Amino acid sequence: MPGSTGDGSPVPEELAELATAHGVQCEYTDHDGRVQQVSASTVVAVLEALDVPASTPAAVAASLDRARDDAWRSMLPPTIVLREGAEVQVPVHVADGADVTAWVELEQSDQPAVPASATPWRVTAPQATATGSFATVRGPRVQLRQADVYAEPRTVDSRKVGRATFAVPADLPLGWHTLHAESGGQTAQTSLVVTPARLELRKKVARKQAWGFMVQLYSVRSRDSWGMGDLADLGDLAWQTAHNGGADFVGINPLHATGPVVPLTPSPYLPTSRRFMSPLYIRVEDIRETAYLSAADRSLVEWAAEPVRELSEDSGPIDRDAVWEAKKAALEVVYTAPRSAARQTAFDEFVLAQGKGLIDFATWCAITEHLDGRDWPAELGDPSASGVTTLRNALSERVQFYCWLQWVADEQLRAAHRTGLDAGMRLGLLKDLAVGSAPDGADAWADAGVLARGVSVGAPPDMYNQQGQNWTQPPWHPRALARAGYAPYREMLRTVLRHCGALRIDHVLGLFRLWWIPGGARASAGAYVTYDHEALIGILCLEAQRAGVAVIGEDLGTFEPWIRDYLAERGILGTSVLLFERDDAGAPVEPEAYRAGALATVTTHDLPPTAGYLAGEHVDLRERLELLTEDATILRGRARAERESLVEALSRRGLTTFDPSERELVEGLHRYLKDTPSALVGVYLTDAVGERRTQNQPGTDAEYPNWKVPLADSAGSVVLLEDLFSNARLRSLVAVMNEDEDLDLPR
Repeated sequence: MPGSTGDGSPVPEELAELATAHGVQCEYTDHDGRVQQVSASTVVAVLEALDVPASTPAAVAASLDRARDDAWRSMLPPTIVLREGAEVQVPVHVADGADVTAWVELEQSDQPAVPASATPWRVTAPQATATGSFATVRGPRVQLRQADVYAEPRTVDSRKVGRATFAVPADLPLGWHTLHAESGGQTAQTSLVVTPARLELRKKVARKQAWGFMVQLYSVRSRDSWGMGDLADLGDLAWQTAHNGGADFVGINPLHATGPVVPLTPSPYLPTSRRFMSPLYIRVEDIRETAYLSAADRSLVEWAAEPVRELSEDSGPIDRDAVWEAKKAALEVVYTAPRSAARQTAFDEFVLAQGKGLIDFATWCAITEHLDGRDWPAELGDPSASGVTTLRNALSERVQFYCWLQWVADEQLRAAHRTGLDAGMRLGLLKDLAVGSAPDGADAWADAGVLARGVSVGAPPDMYNQQGQNWTQPPWHPRALARAGYAPYREMLRTVLRHCGALRIDHVLGLFRLWWIPGGARASAGAYVTYDHEALIGILCLEAQRAGVAVIGEDLGTFEPWIRDYLAERGILGTSVLLFERDDAGAPVEPEAYRAGALATVTTHDLPPTAGYLAGEHVDLRERLELLTEDATILRGRARAERESLVEALSRRGLTTFDPSERELVEGLHRYLKDTPSALVGVYLTDAVGERRTQNQPGTDAEYPNWKVPLADSAGSVVLLEDLFSNARLRSLVAVMNEDEDLDLPR
């Protein structure tokens, strides 16, 4: 018998038809292969979040009638996304019998960006209109041919509408073009995006398997850190792991922006903005102007650093609030220092290139700081509100300060990436993109028009999170995003794709469908909403190709099998986690059966490091936090059986003995991954030093110090960046990863 989510009430036929018309799935297959039915109340709530009235049978009937004719109400589709080499036909809706012409205006992407104004931004910030670092210059026109396709006219809203069909030629170049139509004095235009058929992994990476460390940057501290790892530490880590360890990349947690005032949300996966960076990661001393401060101002910086620098050797939870208050005070001092003409020009050009999005983000930060914990009044509800313009002008100096922080962070991230490449890495940095952002954050404010309200995203129950997950982020509104020409998505990608060799997309399945949870409902009482994956994946491929960045999709969890084939077809690497890779009999999948197009790791950041996991500590932790829905004794038995099956698989291949030590087992698992054809192998730095504590326990908030655990060894002693390659366990694992290479590790 199928299971049910929500209140268990069945979905009436007309409601199910309406749900299907708007991409809401009334059933899904869970992690055990069972079909689960979504309740009617959940379907109604999700439709309402999509701006589709469905609370009564009459509302459902009216919404169905509107849905059947919806495409005929607009002259052109909201956005057209196609693959290179494909000839497609585009419908154009006009008064029945009227003549119509259509043409494409090509993007001239190789032209220099045109700034919003030649005047310095700090004068014109409220009127800035540039939309991103790839300001578009339009090129030649391509006239379209009308195809001989007949469609029966329709009467829509008391108007007889006809459909003309135009053929878009297959030889259009990649890029963001504009399709125009004209009929009877009426004109319309829409974005026409031509995307790569396939994103090719760069040849220098594809020629042989590449490996690198996977790290939570905040946890990797040096003696010069201000209580948490920063971008200077990242550069040093990249150099060390390339020069001393032969690694080809360093994979890092999302560096997305946090809020400007304490208390800060610790999760890198719940940022205030995905487009911009957290200034927490800035190394104050590496800002050029810091070197030229007066003695008095230099003392202010040193005084700010003293109380948090000593925290770098503390094994307790990382105190982001203390770090930010110290850094913010120091950064405000450095910000007031004079910049050279060249530096000021570089700053101005950065702001112009990032455009309105940066101005809006900095404005949100300045207003949040100004309100000091008070609720936002209605007159500040969105960036275009008159009250926002007035307050932005009044706070212009703080707006500029928050723009400056982004410029400084961008410079330091670029330097860290370049350090890794110069040290011999083939990829450099592997960045991470979170699923969404906080419901009360900068992105939610600036992009409110393309986000759904009254719902949040998460995941249905699975074997590791048996109550489901609610990540609290508002999802993209599929139709609103298309009407916006996918511009907010594009601009976010363009910023995130800067200064890296690869980008990991957390929960890439969210580009196909997302689990929407109505407000106030349990995480399990949600429904999947589908997205135009051809558009979202295509735009991702286009922007990644322009940036020269490989893309990895974290394709774990509950999903439909065809999705992995589709991602592989588009050249997006998948994710293989050894602990999850099991055949139908429950045995570990043989290395030869792994996907070539994947990043393979032993574990993930949502589980304890491998040593702790194989000791069953994930069961102990979830039992202590009351997260289990099954008997702990049964789960411990499964954990022991899982360990035994791994030992058997490794020993059968001669990778360990039949009774391996903890260290031998961890190294054997990584040798196992080296035997796979996977293009990339990631080694969690926690595994390399013997750490046993998990970074994040899904389903918890204050119950566990998520995202606050500093890097430590098996005894709980802090491991600093300077001491990494003095760690015998790390050196031994690095030697395993380089067994086929001629690499002399330093003694």
